[in-house]
Amino acid sequence: MQFRMEEAIEVLERTPATLGHFLSGLSEGWLLCNEGEGTWNVTEVIEHLIEAERTNWIPRLEFLLQEGESKPFPPFDRYSHLNAGPERSFGQKLLDFQTIRSHNIALLKQQVDPDRDLERTGLHPAFGIVKLRELLSTWVIHDLTHTAQIVRVMAERYRTDVGPWTAYLGILKPR
Repeated sequence: MQFRMEEAIEVLERTPATLGHFLSGLSEGWLLCNEGEGTWNVTEVIEHLIEAERTNWIPRLEFLLQEGESKPFPPFDRYSHLNAGPERSFGQKLLDFQTIRSHNIALLKQQVDPDRDLERTGLHPAFGIVKLRELLSTWVIHDLTHTAQIVRVMAERYRTDVGPWTAYLGILKPR
């Protein structure tokens, strides 16, 4: 087992600031570009991260600690952020992400004893029995996945403009 809660928190604490530094002040061209039909732009990825903070990680953690395997977690709608909500500036969305993440990290530290709770289990609606450490590991990898997605989407914007250098730019190689 590689998981260590204090290491997970290192990444979880840094994601909002990392994305904030990288994305703050960028033009809409960067924030609204995507990889084609049915893909998310940078703004939508940030909205998804906010929605996951509100309705996925800590709510599922609390549910697991309270219910164990007696009931499945409530489902998480990975696309609910795409439903138009009140419009906020991109800067406000980054601030919202940072604020809710800070709050959730505090709750994580309060509610989970890494020496006692990491092997506790809950019932995922699709996967069946899952461990708390698996949920927390997924939270970290979710951050890393969407950070990589943001960078990949932005790189795609200049795909045709780099000309022959595409051959040397791994981020533009087919997946």
